[in-house]
Amino acid sequence: MPMDAREIESMIKAAIPDATVEIKDLAGDGDHYAATVTSATFKGKSRVQQHQMVYSALQGRMGGALHALALTTSAPQD
Repeated sequence: MPMDAREIESMIKAAIPDATVEIKDLAGDGDHYAATVTSATFKGKSRVQQHQMVYSALQGRMGGALHALALTTSAPQD
């Protein structure tokens, strides 16, 4: 069963409370999304570590309920 964009956003914000999250459905099928996540907790972390934090927030749904997620992460600019 596909995931809803609001569910993805909610899961990310639950794990990374200060995150600003933008979700776009790329194919209109509920399986292929692009997400832009900005959080101060990403400061000082590598891009891989930032992505791992987001994937962890999705609690194993990547590759299952959520087929594809194009992910862009960053820390806020001072």
